Amino acid sequence: MFSQCSLISPVTATILVMSLSIGIVGLPNVGKSTLFNALTEKAVAAENFPFCTIDPSVGVVAVPDVRLDRLSEMSKSKKTIPAIVEFVDIAGLVKGASTGEGLGNKFLSNIRETDAIAEVVRIFDDSNITHVSGAVDPLQDIEVINLELVLADLQTVMKRLGTLERDVKKGDKDAIYEKEVLLNASQILEAGKLLLGNVSDDAIALLKLLGLITIKPIVYVLNKKAGGFNFDEQNDERWHTLMSFFEETKAKYVCVDASVEGELNELALEDRDMFRQEYGVLDNGINDLIRTGYDILGLITYFTTGEPETRAWTIKRGSTAPVAGMAIHTDFKDKFIRAEVIGWEELLTAGSYGVAREKGILRLEGKEYVVQDGDVIIFKI
Repeated sequence: MFSQCSLISPVTATILVMSLSIGIVGLPNVGKSTLFNALTEKAVAAENFPFCTIDPSVGVVAVPDVRLDRLSEMSKSKKTIPAIVEFVDIAGLVKGASTGEGLGNKFLSNIRETDAIAEVVRIFDDSNITHVSGAVDPLQDIEVINLELVLADLQTVMKRLGTLERDVKKGDKDAIYEKEVLLNASQILEAGKLLLGNVSDDAIALLKLLGLITIKPIVYVLNKKAGGFNFDEQNDERWHTLMSFFEETKAKYVCVDASVEGELNELALEDRDMFRQEYGVLDNGINDLIRTGYDILGLITYFTTGEPETRAWTIKRGSTAPVAGMAIHTDFKDKFIRAEVIGWEELLTAGSYGVAREKGILRLEGKEYVVQDGDVIIFKI
């Protein structure tokens, strides 16, 4: 007899929660805490001076998804539960952080605990907001931050190479392979390059065990200011230089006006569009950042929907149906029999599961099925 996931007893089963964490980093006074406030609506210190944030603040942010809302409306669900991403506000890095300058060691430790990095840089001039370097140059800021991350990783790699030597001399095959990977990593780091994009997937799997930072995906957050001298709007040479860097490195970036987005949180939903028009900030940079952060971690969303709840579930891209089911319940992998699957748009067009079954568009899929972004699934065990 088939059972749907909602019938499994929570007493005898283990729920598998995927923890996804993105660290917000940058030089002091670039808008990190302001961005964090806008993301989470959680107040943290954001005064105009370096090191105002000492301990990292953590906020859980819903991944905006219109598909979830529409499915919930169709099912008349009592609860609507979105996918989430955890953002960590990490105090400002400074040049020399890798050798302990500022609060460097603490900051680097906090970054190591995250899955990805949101690197904030200013792309506006404002004489009333100080910059730690005296002048605003976004590419220079990126180079300073990334170099500190590279140097921190290089220290970790060299330390590990030293401890490996005894096992290498004994002829240990795993140690010999690890040494080969680490020597290659050290050459990349010594050249001032990030490891991500410059080492193989197999190497990354090994390097993750060392807690290295530069294997983490990065999204660059370009912080603007409404009414200010924004480099993109002024055709500033610093903007063109930055875009050339992003094109060359195939980097992901989003533009955000952190101050405006923060003020929007204090308004009623119906007033926000008018406020955006007034300030000329038509794009929702916060939503772009959340979605991009979700994307760079290689994640997709599938849905379950019914009258009790409609929910978005987070899984790694390329997951088979039994593995995807583990996001709901660990029993789903071993006890999986099959799944009923339909695309979210197809289900909305049909209007209900019943109609979808009558039309024959609700598919039965087996253990080898690779779940697609936007699938709506009923698991059978």
